[in-house]
Amino acid sequence: MSDLNDPNAGEDSVEDTANPPCVLVFNASDPSGAGGLACDAVAMASVGAHMLPVVTGAYARDTAEIFDHFPFDEDAVAEQARTVLEDVEVQLIKVGFVGTPENLSTVAETATDYPDVPVVAYMPNLSWWEDTQIEAYLDAFRELVLPQTTVLVGNHSTLWRWLLPDWAGERPPSARDIARAANEFGVPYTLVTGMVLPEQYIDNVLASPQTVLASEKYERLDAIFAGAGDTLSGALAALLASGTDLAAATIEALSYMDRCLDAGFRPGMGHVLPDRLFWAQPEDDDEDDADDDAATIDLALPPHDTRH
Repeated sequence: MSDLNDPNAGEDSVEDTANPPCVLVFNASDPSGAGGLACDAVAMASVGAHMLPVVTGAYARDTAEIFDHFPFDEDAVAEQARTVLEDVEVQLIKVGFVGTPENLSTVAETATDYPDVPVVAYMPNLSWWEDTQIEAYLDAFRELVLPQTTVLVGNHSTLWRWLLPDWAGERPPSARDIARAANEFGVPYTLVTGMVLPEQYIDNVLASPQTVLASEKYERLDAIFAGAGDTLSGALAALLASGTDLAAATIEALSYMDRCLDAGFRPGMGHVLPDRLFWAQPEDDDEDDADDDAATIDLALPPHDTRH
């Protein structure tokens, strides 16, 4: 497995070619665009990687909540991954929500076949699901995927409930406490997000069982967001695939997520979505110039009267 703390990791495989690094992503389709493969595609492209999407299922959701999920058959998931991996060399595998224990088994088998390829695994909040489905999914993830995982990403409360359900300390578990629990299943690094600090701040900590490798705190924004975790894990995966060392990639991915949230927008009646293309928006001066140009050029679309 690649050493993600080596600043030179990945240089031979990436810098020898003009192609962007390729990331194989197992995740669901999200029609709201809040998370899932749509989020991964934009976040990864924003930091210079090419995504190879393996569709594991589809959500029925809007910007406010998830109503249902329709998983793909594990053979369909395995065939998608197999065919593209026989053609394209990948620098990293990212695992999002795949829907069933059977699909998690497919993910684990794929990772086992490529032991030198790092794996970034993101565990979302599954509270929208039935308890029996959550339990089966988390058990399978813990036993099958965590032993293959290089970096586990998740919200503090989600990882706490999953990995330390019997925590009896007077204080909440620290990032290192959670990293130790993940390490019992073979995970060397854990990125714990959303740790509540005094004075309206949120801390995000990359830890191993032995130490804290990176930490960034941000002021809490007065909004409820959908898709922040997929945005962060997607950007982190792309940066690691490009050869950036783990600590630097984490800081950069957190900064990217923070700016996405700061530029967030509300397309529907639900939550705010991160603007993963904030960097492509024109500056104020550019907007003024664009208004002047628009006044002199008629770019109106023709009526929708095409004949078939």
